[in-house]
Amino acid sequence: MMQNSLKKKATARSVPRTKHAGAPAAKFDPRLLDAEKFLLPTYKRQPVILTHGRGAHVFDATGKKYLDFLGGIAVNALGHAHPRIVKTIRREAARAIHLSNLYHNAFQGPLARKLATWSGLDRVFFANSGTEAIDGALKLARLFGRKPEEAPGTPAKKYRFLTMENSFHGRTFGAISVTATEKYRLPFAPVVPGAEFVRFNDVADLESKFDDTVCAILLETIQGEGGIYPVSELFWNRARALTQQHGALLIADEIQCGLGRTGRFFVYQKFSSKPDIALVAKPLAAGLPLGAILTSEAVGAKVSPGMHGTTFGGGPLACAVALEFLKIIEDEKLLENIRARGTELREGLAKLVAQFDFIREIRGEGLMIGIELSIDGAPFVAEAMQRGLLINCTHDFTLRFLPPFNITRAQVREFLRLFELVLATTPRQASASDSAKSANPARVAHAAAR
Repeated sequence: MMQNSLKKKATARSVPRTKHAGAPAAKFDPRLLDAEKFLLPTYKRQPVILTHGRGAHVFDATGKKYLDFLGGIAVNALGHAHPRIVKTIRREAARAIHLSNLYHNAFQGPLARKLATWSGLDRVFFANSGTEAIDGALKLARLFGRKPEEAPGTPAKKYRFLTMENSFHGRTFGAISVTATEKYRLPFAPVVPGAEFVRFNDVADLESKFDDTVCAILLETIQGEGGIYPVSELFWNRARALTQQHGALLIADEIQCGLGRTGRFFVYQKFSSKPDIALVAKPLAAGLPLGAILTSEAVGAKVSPGMHGTTFGGGPLACAVALEFLKIIEDEKLLENIRARGTELREGLAKLVAQFDFIREIRGEGLMIGIELSIDGAPFVAEAMQRGLLINCTHDFTLRFLPPFNITRAQVREFLRLFELVLATTPRQASASDSAKSANPARVAHAAAR
């Protein structure tokens, strides 16, 4: 009886919301039963099984083709099955998938050197994910803030983290403790103490909450899950000045926006100063799990063996692939492509503003772009998928586009054609009132900073 119930539920999810002319009837895939029965329900997954990808496209179990403008949420920065990545994985998987961090492997050192060169920082620690990199950075900030006369185990005088409203930094306990969005944090309270939230891009609020107990300011240089909001130069400069004056650290979370996504190696490189710590992950190993903490020599000097560690972080396979990924960006001149295709994408989207009065704003840089709507964005995501386009909606009202770095001019045109059709045909649904939306702290701060 339970199996019949699950099948009905899964089958109902498998039926498209809108059936287009010529579309085949939906066919139930029994593998969805296993997912419904055995997986923790942590995601609202779309009722399709994606099986493989090629370039900027992915395919599902029925053979349907999708233009992928989500990229595994900024992970598949070279699209799918890039020949050089596939070759590297095949070669290194036959040599060594895992070697303990009690020994050196052939790729950690060269990858650390490359990341130091790109970032302008000095030392690197490899983790498994972005959220683990966040947790490691919080530990480094507390460690750096502790004075020699403060005995280990006693409360540190510099212990507070100033982090941003509208932020998202990950799912581990440390990461949710510095994540402002309440739906991620509050169900697990009490969280790690010491975090206080600052209105994003609000210099006065930052100054009012900063004192000598602050060990670090943590911010996303472009807020991703929060709706694609870039940090302003004014706010960055003030945060940098406060931390330098008071012996605290400035931590840049570039897990989603870094490593070329905006047409620069790192977003902070458009400013005149760099952070003490930069965090990267998502695209680093082209789909394999790998994150990294990049930091200065001054911070690194506080670390000694045993203070931090990882079993899987920095394994030979992942590091070999990451090194190849960074070389491909350089060899294929992908930063130039990101800037060119990003300009074409924004220009095409700007033309749609006059056609659709529910578009509020276009934000972002390079190939990290969000379109904020005045109505609920979820129906547009569903309609896009039915038409063979993968996008997503973040913060309820912002449609997010994260295409691969090697996207072509023709594929940008294909996207704009499909997206215009999605905007024109999706039924508009009632959503939050304009007054409620205008209370969004991220929008208020963003508007004030411009």
